[in-house]
Amino acid sequence: MVSQHNGIFNDAAFTHPEEGAILSVPVLIAGGSTAAYSAALAALRAGAPVCWVLPQKVIGGQFTAQGLSASDDGQLFTTPVNTETVAGETFCISISQKRFRDRQRQLQPVKGQVLDNPGGGWVGPLCTTPPVAATAMNEAIAPYLNSRLLTLVPFSDPIEVLFEEPTGERRRVTGVRFGDRQTGHNFTVKASITIEATDLGDLLELGNIASRVGQEARSETGEDRLPEMAHPECQQAVTFDVILEKTPTTKTFDIGKPPNYKEVQWLQPNDFNSIHWTGGGRQQWQFFDDFGIFRYRRLVRVQAGPGGPHVPVNKKVNVGDVTVLNWGIHSNPYTGAKYLGNDYVHGVLVGVSQSERQQHIQQARDRTRAYVHYLQNNGFPNLKPRGDLTWTDDGIALEPYIREARRGVALITVIHSHVAKSFFPSNYARAHVFTDTIGIGQYHYLDIHPNQDVPPGQPTNHVELPGDDHNVLPFTIPLGALIPKNTDGLVLSAKSIGTTHITNAAYRMHPVEWAIGEAGGHLATFALEKGVDLRDAAFQKPLLRQFQGRLTRQGIPLFWFDDVAHDDPDFEAIQVIAAAGIIRSESFSDLHFRPHRPVSRAVVATAIVNLLGLELITPDNSRFWDVPETHWAYRAIETLAANRIVAGVGYGLFAPGQYISRKHMSYMVINALPAAMTAAFERTPRDRNLLKRRELSRILYAMLKVKLSISPKPDPIPMP
Repeated sequence: MVSQHNGIFNDAAFTHPEEGAILSVPVLIAGGSTAAYSAALAALRAGAPVCWVLPQKVIGGQFTAQGLSASDDGQLFTTPVNTETVAGETFCISISQKRFRDRQRQLQPVKGQVLDNPGGGWVGPLCTTPPVAATAMNEAIAPYLNSRLLTLVPFSDPIEVLFEEPTGERRRVTGVRFGDRQTGHNFTVKASITIEATDLGDLLELGNIASRVGQEARSETGEDRLPEMAHPECQQAVTFDVILEKTPTTKTFDIGKPPNYKEVQWLQPNDFNSIHWTGGGRQQWQFFDDFGIFRYRRLVRVQAGPGGPHVPVNKKVNVGDVTVLNWGIHSNPYTGAKYLGNDYVHGVLVGVSQSERQQHIQQARDRTRAYVHYLQNNGFPNLKPRGDLTWTDDGIALEPYIREARRGVALITVIHSHVAKSFFPSNYARAHVFTDTIGIGQYHYLDIHPNQDVPPGQPTNHVELPGDDHNVLPFTIPLGALIPKNTDGLVLSAKSIGTTHITNAAYRMHPVEWAIGEAGGHLATFALEKGVDLRDAAFQKPLLRQFQGRLTRQGIPLFWFDDVAHDDPDFEAIQVIAAAGIIRSESFSDLHFRPHRPVSRAVVATAIVNLLGLELITPDNSRFWDVPETHWAYRAIETLAANRIVAGVGYGLFAPGQYISRKHMSYMVINALPAAMTAAFERTPRDRNLLKRRELSRILYAMLKVKLSISPKPDPIPMP
């Protein structure tokens, strides 16, 4: 029977294949990333047998083995409930991710109270310890281990990608050969679909699958902020996180300095300090201050603070509080001195040999040890490493925190102009919406940690993105970014999806990586159930809309609406219709759907034209006195009239601004798509009450399902 302790399963959970063993499964997940976990959970919940091969016993990636359980969340996560919006965690993320967050809160009470932010760190609204995150994750997959639906293989790395190579067709991934670090055994997992969920995109390199490394050239991606020449050496820095506890001042600890301390470039104490500045240098914060480095990613607080459990943070740092140190480049605004924290900027892990990768991993780990040693010997001897929270002896994480991987060349590449605020009108609330969206994400800026140590004022090859080139609007995750352009049988996941060096900086965050993995797990099972190739779900519109419907039924948002929660009874209809571009927001300047608002006849006309995919016409003269050529819905209304779907309200009028009733909507439906009438009004009365926007989406969704299979041309029924 599977059990766990401190976030690690007992031996009964794991499978250790013998030398030469061959396992066969529908879905193989390779890698230990956060996306690997959410992909596994999604595929298992869909009923698919899964084999998951990962490099550690600890599952969860960023949240656990990499030590960064203080999630980097966008600002929308803290949206409060009011008359116009629902709570942030009910529209920013899926139900499964919300349950994971809530379970962490329950597992880490403060003084017996379940708090929104148990650790009280100010990096985001939820900070807990890695074992708490791991425990919550383990609980969700344990039933599938007990039922043998999940085979979990630890301590193993991919060493070969297996293919079928039909003449004249794309290669198809058929499995992966792995090596067990502990036993030295090599074994093979054959699978109908493989999910690339390694943290560094290793399957792409091993399989020689088209991919990109580091910062691309302008000609590669079309991003005009890039230089003309590619710089694969420009990758995001990696960081070994370390967890530290504040103990009484009478206590002293010394993690010990690493070999070559002060002698090599990456172990120089002048890289470190305990202070940082905000407000352009106007405010200086000491290490234990309210907004100091310790409290930035505080994971444990021993005091709940005044006001009871609803107070989100307790600013004061107390003895017994615990933090994770993950601190990047910052500068002294007065002297110009630059400090690098425990970011490792002296090498890369992608595009180099395994021996060089391991060398840089060790050097990155030594750097974090050096930072802790510096702090303990420069005013903070009472900082105690908490190895029990990292499953290590010294409090340093099992694995480095990875910000960038080898990225697959996918059907769709998300580029700078899809997400950065500078490419949209100043009042826009959303970034580009992909019609094949399979998830959403938000982080307020492109968080790039350069891996090159360049002195102030000196040129750098790293792209620099000032102002709104740096700021990001809420974005969507396209299905095409998960599908390799020239390879079948493989789902891209984690940080190996079709992003660029620039856009990866927003898509790499914890909640987004979870969303990518979750969608990928469902994609694999959907393709298997339908008996189709993965790319068919992207190219065939009926399959795409079916897949989007499946995702929304799992409580996965596809489109940014801050007033429609994932448990809303019309969530599926509203989300899929918005994703399809049939009806979206009333305004580009906010994220509201306004589900209870009535709907004008012009809006309905435009939506029906969008749904039917009718070719818009532009007649020289308007047939309706109240719809001149300058009206925003002129072409849509004229198109419907020409197709005998609408006939106006009499006297040569269309009444475009008049709110439509449910009954009048039924006439439009029967004229446009009579086969959809029964389904369209199954939950909506055909009475004279005004039609609401949620009801419109419900009706249009029923019509869309019918339209994807038939294309009727009905005779119009006159409006009474």
